[in-house]
Amino acid sequence: MREINQKPHAIMFPYPLQGHVIPFVNLALKLASNGFSITFVNTESIHHQISKARGHTIDQDIFSEARKSRLDIRNVTVNDGFPIGFDRSLNHDQFFEGILHVFSAHVDELVGNLVRENPKINCLIVDTFYVWPSMIAEKYNLVNISFFTEPALVFTLYYHMELLRNNGHFASSENRTDEINYIPGVKYIMPTDLTSYLQAKDNISTPVHRIIYKSFANIKKADFIICNTIQNLETETISAIQKNQPFYSIGPVFPPGFTTGSISSSLWAESDCTQWLNKKPNGSVLYVSFGSYAHISKDVIEEIANGLLLSEVNFIWVLRPDIVSSDETDFLPVGFENSIKGRGLIVSWCRQIDVISHPAVGGFLTHCGWNSILESIKCGVPLICYPLLTDQFTNRKLVVDDLKIGINLCDKKSILLREGVSEKIKYLINGEKSEDVREQVKKVRKMLEDAMGTNGLSEINFNQFNKDLKAKIAENIEVARKIYNGWH
Repeated sequence: MREINQKPHAIMFPYPLQGHVIPFVNLALKLASNGFSITFVNTESIHHQISKARGHTIDQDIFSEARKSRLDIRNVTVNDGFPIGFDRSLNHDQFFEGILHVFSAHVDELVGNLVRENPKINCLIVDTFYVWPSMIAEKYNLVNISFFTEPALVFTLYYHMELLRNNGHFASSENRTDEINYIPGVKYIMPTDLTSYLQAKDNISTPVHRIIYKSFANIKKADFIICNTIQNLETETISAIQKNQPFYSIGPVFPPGFTTGSISSSLWAESDCTQWLNKKPNGSVLYVSFGSYAHISKDVIEEIANGLLLSEVNFIWVLRPDIVSSDETDFLPVGFENSIKGRGLIVSWCRQIDVISHPAVGGFLTHCGWNSILESIKCGVPLICYPLLTDQFTNRKLVVDDLKIGINLCDKKSILLREGVSEKIKYLINGEKSEDVREQVKKVRKMLEDAMGTNGLSEINFNQFNKDLKAKIAENIEVARKIYNGWH
């Protein structure tokens, strides 16, 4: 039997995508620094990619350095149902069908073995988008904790999908286009600001849609929900969610020291841009990155490239080899790289925090991934927004309409053209023109730093979560003890 006064020992399962792995790794470090024991589970594929990106020919334990600092984190892997060499990006739907139907069997086997080997394991911290947490948690008597790595606004839109459906704003042959003002805790939102999957009209049974339906039915059984957001940025939305379930805003979950001493969980080898940036004047460089997952058409790449040329602004552009697709790697305009020598740097990947925290960087042209937004706020860098898919459309609303810390690259209904790209870049990098946006970033940055402080709301919420979790662990152990004694 487990001991009543046990400290939390959590098995953590991030979703197998870069934007989810990063906050999970940061959360693991934060929890371990606060007395938790952690068993961290990446898929074999993700683990292999991280090891390869770090230049290792054999798989490496990303937490080995953390253990030298006496943090109790062990690293294990689980098979996702596909071979290592399977192209998950190119075969997107097939991969997510496997995540939906096959992956839970591998998880069940792994968790069963882990719990048998170590009866002190008492809780499960799982990405909200998995469909199996309540089943696994119940089977092994583990506290069920869901970690949502995106903002609370995105969470509540998925949570209230049925409201959107019943009102004809989602899953209708002709989705309504008027303002949505009936979601609890959300004053209003336009349909074009819903996540891409909630903007669908007829194709609403894709593998990802079915994952969303099942995972948000499953979330209602979670014991606790923790979210990588800041309470002061989404006060009303979070208050409304808390009427339904225990929900703790503990973000932003950053690595210890932010720019120093963090663990590399990148899926790609990272270029060091520091020396190049050191030669540029403060605030003169635009950083351009569209994240780790989304694909962009060759036409859009061409307009952005020509917009950068026309702007005459210094820039670093992260261009993954698979940014267009896994089988098309020649996508830049002819002669582009020769035209930008001296003022432009193209890399396939970099350590983003190092770049945007550098004083030479004055703006970020982004896809509006939530990690990128939080990091930009922390560094006081204003944004140019060009959302591509999933939560990014909703995140754009938070950045441009609500927080007012960025501008749109183009209007929602406009075609992206190089002249417009150039105009927006020059506006943002010219400090005098974009002074209002820059002042607002400073204010929001202060809110973020206050939340992260010793007496800040994020720390208060984290400590309350820790206290409530320990009470729930004790309750689960007592229930199990009574059942055990009843059998004997």
